[in-house]
Amino acid sequence: MAMRLDGIHHVTCITGDAPRNVDFYTGVLGLRLVKKTVNQDDPTVYHLFYADEEGNPGSDLTFFEYPGARRGRAGDGMVHRISFRVDSEESLDFWADRLAANDVGSEPGEGALRFDDPEGLGLELAVEDTSDAPLTARHPEIPQEHALQGFAGVRAFSADPDASSAFLREALGFERDGEGYEIRGDNRGSFYAYDTPPEDRGVPGAGTVHHVAWASTMDDHAAWRERVAAAGGQPTPIIDRFWFRSIYFREPSGVLFEIATLGPGFTTDEPLEHLGETLVLPPAFEHLRPQVERILTPLPETRPVRTPS
Repeated sequence: MAMRLDGIHHVTCITGDAPRNVDFYTGVLGLRLVKKTVNQDDPTVYHLFYADEEGNPGSDLTFFEYPGARRGRAGDGMVHRISFRVDSEESLDFWADRLAANDVGSEPGEGALRFDDPEGLGLELAVEDTSDAPLTARHPEIPQEHALQGFAGVRAFSADPDASSAFLREALGFERDGEGYEIRGDNRGSFYAYDTPPEDRGVPGAGTVHHVAWASTMDDHAAWRERVAAAGGQPTPIIDRFWFRSIYFREPSGVLFEIATLGPGFTTDEPLEHLGETLVLPPAFEHLRPQVERILTPLPETRPVRTPS
């Protein structure tokens, strides 16, 4: 059977203000903070993971915090909008009202609602006809039928999207779907689409996407690296991120891709009911705890009272 990537694993972004980031993504959007850790390439800064109730790949939005970082701007070769699934048009109405009540402007479209996070990161809620299991978190103010259900896909800027077509289709197994692409595995699927970039050059910074990760089984991961290398993608070696394994490379339009494994998962070192409550460091970084705890930004409490199943 041919290898297939199982849709988006996670999307990683940049914030300059972790407390406000936590308030928005857990308090307003209702995601669960499932892992509070550090950037393994720069352990002086946070790496925060928001997801569904169980921390499943396919729902996992993550942020590096660089305190006080200037706001960036998406440009050519960068993802500029992240799309989450919701259940219905009624859910879009619920979210338009909820965002307005939290002083967040939104723009309705056909089967979608677009808005920005507090640092300008482009977000979208989309109604999709899919059989994928909804990946939802619990929040006392958000009815389950309106909760975010995991990623629908991402949109990137590219001045020459045709340059990526062969690589996406032949190396990664993406399929053309209208004006964009779809990648679908055994459990989930996601779209990947391009838009014409603005004239201004992109600037990495707060409110921009760092990379998008696609999901692989553990068994297929090394083979994916070989396929990317054979197609000229120049992947990194396999890197053990403790909760998953990763390779990184740029697709021809310049967007930074990762292929990350479906496992071992976030419950490797924390029980499910207590995910995200305390600072967790991978074993190789535990010796740095005294230093990093002194410099990391204090964060607000996200779930002082847990809702029973």
